[in-house]
Amino acid sequence: MSTHIGQMQSGMEATSSPTIRVEIYNQTYNIRSDGDTEYIIQLAEFVDSRMREISSGTLTVDSLKVAILAALHIADELHRLKNMHEQADSQLAARSSECAEMLDRLLKVRSTVDQSGAGKLSLG
Repeated sequence: MSTHIGQMQSGMEATSSPTIRVEIYNQTYNIRSDGDTEYIIQLAEFVDSRMREISSGTLTVDSLKVAILAALHIADELHRLKNMHEQADSQLAARSSECAEMLDRLLKVRSTVDQSGAGKLSLG
C-alpha cells in the first residue's frame, strides 16, 4: 500500500489522486493512499486514541513527544503480537509433524495387517 501523508495547509494541493482527511491529536492531515479509505480512517483513529491515552498519563504537552511515546507503545504491541504469532506457528508446525508421523505409523500398521491377513480368511 502506497501512502503519502501531508499536514493540512491553507491551500489545497493539486493532486491526481483523491485524499482522505483525518484528524490526529487535533491536527488535520491529508492522506493520499491506494489503500482502503475506511482502513486509513481506522488507523488514524487508532493513532489518535493512543496519543490521547499517552497524553492523559503524562505531564508533557509536547505533541511530538506524545507521538514518539505512542509510536513506541504501538511498536511494542506489534512486536509482542509478532512473537506470539511466531510461537503459535512453531507449535502448529510441531503438532502437524506429530500428526503426520502418527498417520504414517498407522498406515504402516494397517498395511502390515492387510498383507499378513489377506490369505487367511475363509468362509466356513
